Amino acid sequence: MRTFDEIFALAAERKGGPEALEAQLSKPLPAAELAAIPDDRWLSMMAKCLFQAGFHWKVIEAKWPGFEAAFEGFDPARVSFYGDDEIDRLLSDKGIVRNGAKIMAVVENARFLTELAAEHGSAATFFADWPEDDFNGLMDVLAKRGSRLGSATGQRAMRWMGKSSYILSKDVIARLIAEGVVARAPTSKRDLAAVQAAFNTWREQSGRSLSEISRVLALSVES
Repeated sequence: MRTFDEIFALAAERKGGPEALEAQLSKPLPAAELAAIPDDRWLSMMAKCLFQAGFHWKVIEAKWPGFEAAFEGFDPARVSFYGDDEIDRLLSDKGIVRNGAKIMAVVENARFLTELAAEHGSAATFFADWPEDDFNGLMDVLAKRGSRLGSATGQRAMRWMGKSSYILSKDVIARLIAEGVVARAPTSKRDLAAVQAAFNTWREQSGRSLSEISRVLALSVES
């Protein structure tokens, strides 16, 4: 497995040099800022990433004001109590994508976030406090306790909210395979643990966040 500096050099060569590469990297938010984000914004982002799956992102982005209105600002306490009447209202709302399974997933994720809030003071506090060296464990929580938040959907939701995270995109997986971390797209517990271990090694070598490392890995691949 190459060192992070070696992979960074590969990416920099592809992207026009170190400064050009740095310009394409974004840093995660500090834990205090993450913890201050209202829980409705976490539910909103989870819902957006969930509905974007299978659609071009621009379609969902254009409709998002309609989603915000239809879900009443994504307040988890309110959405968690949606019953048949509210579901029927959403299924007839032309301002959103009327996918019943995804609508129900938003309701279930509202319940998940209210549970986290009861346990930790706020869902945001839970996400902010989760250790960076066990991002794989956080994804396991999202997959088991959330709805339709496994793999890329949960990874993207955390990244876009500002949590230090890796996204196992096609290019990131290609680099992980090239470095001998995994032999194929990681799905088993063993392979996912190997991915976390590799990222932890690169963190120790570079002092960078998972988000920055993940982006460098993706940009190091010819695609």
